Amino acid sequence: MPPTDETDDEMATILKAGKPEAERRDDDSKVRGVVEGILADIEKRGDAAVRELSAKFDGWEPESFLMSEQDIERAMSGVSARELADIRFAQEQVRNFAQHQRDSMRDIEVETMPGVVLGHRHIPVQSVGCYVPGGKYPMVASAHMSVLTAKVAGVPRVVAAAPPFRGSAHPAIVAAMHLGGADEILVLGGTQAVGAMAIGTESVRAVDMLVGPGNAFVAEAKRQLFGRVGIDLFAGPTETCVIADDTVDAEMVATDLLGQAEHGVNSPAVLITDSETLARETLREIERLLEILPTAEAARRSWEDYGEVILCDSLEEMLAESEKLASEHVQVMTRDDDWFLDNMTAYGALFLGPRTNVAYGDKVIGTNHTLPTRKAGRYTGGLWVGKFLKTHSYQRVTSDEASTLVGEYCSRLCMLEGFVGHAEQANVRVRRYGGRNVPYGEGAEAVASADDVPVGETATVAAADGTASDGVVSRDRP
Repeated sequence: MPPTDETDDEMATILKAGKPEAERRDDDSKVRGVVEGILADIEKRGDAAVRELSAKFDGWEPESFLMSEQDIERAMSGVSARELADIRFAQEQVRNFAQHQRDSMRDIEVETMPGVVLGHRHIPVQSVGCYVPGGKYPMVASAHMSVLTAKVAGVPRVVAAAPPFRGSAHPAIVAAMHLGGADEILVLGGTQAVGAMAIGTESVRAVDMLVGPGNAFVAEAKRQLFGRVGIDLFAGPTETCVIADDTVDAEMVATDLLGQAEHGVNSPAVLITDSETLARETLREIERLLEILPTAEAARRSWEDYGEVILCDSLEEMLAESEKLASEHVQVMTRDDDWFLDNMTAYGALFLGPRTNVAYGDKVIGTNHTLPTRKAGRYTGGLWVGKFLKTHSYQRVTSDEASTLVGEYCSRLCMLEGFVGHAEQANVRVRRYGGRNVPYGEGAEAVASADDVPVGETATVAAADGTASDGVVSRDRP
């Protein structure tokens, strides 16, 4: 698509545009029917369907898709000592950050008024299926991000699946899955893998949740399976946005844009800048790098169809354009990176300053690389240890006086809504524990006033590690 310099007083200048949004949606719709058929077939025929699909799409039809201990050992023997050390280093970074995140999530129990105890517990999902892409690129790092993080969260059963790579299990992926703590490892790819894990077959016990990136078919399968199982995110092609000014050069910007564009032919890469010089130099530098980049076949198509360069007049305008995109990865290289950190609200993950980049986050530094795409950063963050935890509340009433007090208010509020049966749940307790004669099907007479309800009671707050501290629970008076 030819560049355009058209603008008005209220819009940034688009120096290079990508495919219109309508065309992008058309591309997505083409896989829906295929995925529906595959999932229905797995539901109907189980293992037989999975085996046929694996043979058809991957040329892979082993005696068992589940790896034995011997299979795992054999695969890992194909990983060099240096590669194993590198995997262990990356996993230690991911594990360390995930553990700090887990430690920040506290179970709590508070006495909100005398005799009324409320609390919540963070309970791990009991089984998770982790998909690790491995067709075009063996994405070893995805095992760290899903398997390992689930284990830090305390998930008892983690099933990991990756497609065969050149006719067998990819040794490094298997090593990463195993070292990350996977309880079951499947050499199985694509829609058939996520379908088998979510639906269950004769040989694959169904899981409660699916996580991990994948191609368009895997993403669509997760979307269709959501509800039957939980999922981490509604995924789309990877995205990157670079926010830069003239403090950095075109080589660095172009390198960072193409570094993500090589993912596939539909990976958006966007530059937002207030420097026209940097913008035009970056366009030229991208063309130069595409002549020498070994993955240029995919990167060029992606850049031509989905690449954008947006020229802005101010920091505020750069921020506004970034917020509209809500890109999966946002790399900020400006005079005031922290201003963007303080003001940005819609993104997957931030990479602040020229010394870091998206690849660090993708592979090794410790943050998770499974992130929201397609503007989902407006309402959700990425995969993290908390995604594998369900926060469940509970309540306990320990005195007759408290049950009577709460019951009185509950009775009247239920009658206000017309829920007589609900009201009677309260009334029976007001009668038994309060010794009051409440007519059946009527709201309890007001005895207590809001001013009589104690507030600011000292509470015990239980942390995730079992320690406790005193806190104060307060309630605003009406």
